[in-house]
Amino acid sequence: MILTQEVRYLLEAAGVFTLDGLGHNLGQGLGWIRVTGEDRTRWLNGMVTNSIQDLKPGEGNYSFVLNAQGRIQGDLYAFAEADALLLETSRAQVPALMALLDKFIIMDDVELADVSLGRFGIGLAGPASPKILERAGLPVHPAIRRTKTLWDDVEIEVIATYSPIVPRFEIWGDELSINRLRLVLETAAVAEDGGPVTPEAIESLRLLEGTPKFGVDIRDRDLPQETAQTRALHFAKGCYLGQEIVERIRSRGAVHRTFTSFRLKGVLPSPGTSLEVDGKAVGELTSAGSGPIEQIGLGFVRREFIERQSEILYAGGRAYPLAPSAIAKAS
Repeated sequence: MILTQEVRYLLEAAGVFTLDGLGHNLGQGLGWIRVTGEDRTRWLNGMVTNSIQDLKPGEGNYSFVLNAQGRIQGDLYAFAEADALLLETSRAQVPALMALLDKFIIMDDVELADVSLGRFGIGLAGPASPKILERAGLPVHPAIRRTKTLWDDVEIEVIATYSPIVPRFEIWGDELSINRLRLVLETAAVAEDGGPVTPEAIESLRLLEGTPKFGVDIRDRDLPQETAQTRALHFAKGCYLGQEIVERIRSRGAVHRTFTSFRLKGVLPSPGTSLEVDGKAVGELTSAGSGPIEQIGLGFVRREFIERQSEILYAGGRAYPLAPSAIAKAS
């Protein structure tokens, strides 16, 4: 099976993949933080960029964690439970995020616990994914939602998660149940002209989506609005760490640079490659890879050069700014 065929599974049918070794950062896996205590909702609402106080049990959303200067220190998905909040992030971020968050527990009734161990997951993505889940007797919801259910008399979790171009789900449970369920889903995916896919195929899907990942595309010097991830921001939730900077940027109307997708023509560049206009640096590529029929890059560039439709070059080629949906359609 070649990589292009696996990406076709994800775009046209369904692909099944492991979440061990994937997560938000390729090769790092997913981690989980459980937040408990009577003050958990009010406290976390004051620590992240999205609204936690509006979440009902089962509901979730995506947020940034900022410092006082408004710079992104990490990202996470928060899911509400009846008696806790469950935070999903890359496993590599867990220690740093817990240390940062713990500093702001002053007189609050809040406790943090790393609950990453013992959680096993598989992913399912592609247009046939909802049909496959339904056939397996699993719940299907629009993103972002986490549902506990019984499968073969064992409790598992199904998370409808984020993808702007195809339905995407995570299924979590104990190791034995997840391994058995993997076989069921892979068989069903093959019947829909899909099948199992590799981490490299999931990375290609991420590039097609235009979804940045923290630690690669998003660094701790970046501001929220520069990332173009408006799904992480809520402007009517009240005060939170770094909110003054976010609101100041909003009141000014725009940022000078933005994160975007590129169609690349030329040699495949390495991350960190400079983008130039008329010999002057105007941005950089943070991720790059080969899609089904062409090369795709993600990175930051000054907004005016997109608006002017300037010729944006890099060493060995040219970068054409393009919306993620347009890239996926062209592929």
